[in-house]
Amino acid sequence: MVSLGAMADEGMWLLPLLEKMNIKTMQQMGCRLTADEIYSINHTSLKDAVVIFGNGCTGEVVSSQGLLLTNHHCGYSSIQSLSSVDHDYLKDGYWAMSFGEELPVQGLEVTFLESFTDVTAKVEKALKDCTDAEAERKALGEISKKLSAPLHAADTFVNASVVSFFGGNAYYLIAYKRFKDIRFVGAPPSSIGKFGADTDNWMWPRHTCDFSVFRIYCDKNGNPAEYSADNVPYTPKKALNVSLKGVKDGDFSMIMGYPGSTNRFMTSCEVAEQRDLSNAISIYCRGERQKILLEDMLADPKVKIQYASKYSGSTNGWKKWIGMNEAFAKLGVEERRAQEEQEFIQWVDAKKSRQKKYAGALDDIRQAVEARAADRADMIYLRETLANIEIGQIASTLAAYAGDPVAASYLERFYKDYSQPTDRKVAVRMLQIFRDKVGAEALPAVYEPIEKDFGGDIAAFVDDLFEKSAFATKERAEAALKQEDAAQKLAEDPAAKLYDAALEYYMAKAQATAEARKLLDKGHKAYIAGQLEKKKGAAMYPDANFTMRLTYGKVQSYSPKDGVIYDYYTTLDGVMEKEDPDNWEFVVPARLKELWQAKDYGRYAMPGGKMPACFIMTGDITGGNSGSPVMDADGNLIGLAFDGNWESMSGDIIFEPELQRCICVDIRYVLFIIDKFGGCRRLIDEMNIIS
Repeated sequence: MVSLGAMADEGMWLLPLLEKMNIKTMQQMGCRLTADEIYSINHTSLKDAVVIFGNGCTGEVVSSQGLLLTNHHCGYSSIQSLSSVDHDYLKDGYWAMSFGEELPVQGLEVTFLESFTDVTAKVEKALKDCTDAEAERKALGEISKKLSAPLHAADTFVNASVVSFFGGNAYYLIAYKRFKDIRFVGAPPSSIGKFGADTDNWMWPRHTCDFSVFRIYCDKNGNPAEYSADNVPYTPKKALNVSLKGVKDGDFSMIMGYPGSTNRFMTSCEVAEQRDLSNAISIYCRGERQKILLEDMLADPKVKIQYASKYSGSTNGWKKWIGMNEAFAKLGVEERRAQEEQEFIQWVDAKKSRQKKYAGALDDIRQAVEARAADRADMIYLRETLANIEIGQIASTLAAYAGDPVAASYLERFYKDYSQPTDRKVAVRMLQIFRDKVGAEALPAVYEPIEKDFGGDIAAFVDDLFEKSAFATKERAEAALKQEDAAQKLAEDPAAKLYDAALEYYMAKAQATAEARKLLDKGHKAYIAGQLEKKKGAAMYPDANFTMRLTYGKVQSYSPKDGVIYDYYTTLDGVMEKEDPDNWEFVVPARLKELWQAKDYGRYAMPGGKMPACFIMTGDITGGNSGSPVMDADGNLIGLAFDGNWESMSGDIIFEPELQRCICVDIRYVLFIIDKFGGCRRLIDEMNIIS
């Protein structure tokens, strides 16, 4: 993995390798930092201000008192969990005007990276005598414990594990420190933080001020601690400076964050599988469920709050997969991958030593994909249908935890955000879809009573289930948990049996595909190893796996099709142009219109007087990067990454340099909303703002 300089724009680069692979190119593009200033384990660096936010986003620390920024959609579930009809923070927004008004969020965590160390040689030595996948898994667990133990002994708040890269061709020991007392500080109303909602999702031009504000708390010694009124704001090793200088076309910019998952080594047969199975099935099933959720949400303000996060989480993937399939077709992704495979085969055939190592790799992958196709389709249908019947989810969970004090916590959180009438409708439709699409010969046991006792009438079965289940209401569930032998009785509840039958079916399918999975892993490891050898001397990066990465490029416009050019920035004027009072996705708050009409932008305006909204840059991002800091050549915060663009929805599979853009909210728009719209000047005063 030695490089003479990495190409710009494409790449989710490993931080320990910046000096070797990237920094020269970055500096040639305009970066004024050293690799050590970006990532170091010996002194503070930019990486110390970047965190994992929750379980799937990125955030950045922007003050010496643990103030943290992330996307509005990253904080969405936390904001929703704190909301009620009387205090609807999703609809109205929220600003804590003092530390005492900052709201604890149950279950939310923020995680700092401590170190990232190459241990490939040690792991390969530990695995060299393994004869099968199970032995390898066990040996990997043992070496991971051995290597991480000294880090935990030196600091009991640090936990580490070994993570695989390049399909098992490289390994790193990654250490983290996790904070558990996180409090909600502020966010604009969804009409600003989610402006454009599903219609604008993944689209450019964009006008969404996608941010929310939280704070990290710790004990009085600065260590992670569970929530306590005695905890204090955390003093971080590093907080980012915030720049008001703005962006220009061609400016160097970079992003640090936690991209979740890419498949840049995906083969042509896997592209077809992704398109025709994973994407197509999920698009259909989610579309049907979303219709039901949205109808109930628009009819009832309480249901709208209860299902806001569930609906948003579903539609985000749903629309992405629609765009991905369109991009696959338009950009010829399957054909391009097939061409790469032919080139790989020719390279392998040119040397006997290569044939010995790599000749069967692509055949293994294809055979595995073909072998698992039918079972995989059934698994996807089940995951998207029966697994989304909520009464079954809570029944199985509470039956498992009956008698455990944690059950009460699960119960409270679940029923706060549960609408039984909505779930009934979903249950009927999901059971119908699974029966219709999978076929009678492959149905799980739950369909036996539907046919036997209800003559195939799914609606009648669902009505009976909700009448009999102890989990149909919070009150009945609470009473059931207090019974003697509650665990045994609740395991026989019809809702629990529904979910357990679905789970049993899923596990059986997973077992049926286990051999194909092993063959696929074997093929991938060899194929990726071959690609690394084939491209030796060129800079290469591993697929995203929710570990910290850096990507860099430039602020830059693009042309999505003939005769169309998209500029690199948008302004508040565009919000007003999109306004539609009759469409909930494009409602504009009266206060924002007042500020716009008065041009009351303070120091946050662009030269010329307009209010910036969003901008685009050429960095390589994916899910998980949401909330990531977008920084200038000096490492100052200029924006928050929050989306990719529609024309490059195949970007997780193949990078499109002419089309692929990262959509970012301009930090000046964020500060303007906090200050002028929200009136929360104390947060502005906390930050080190460079004007």
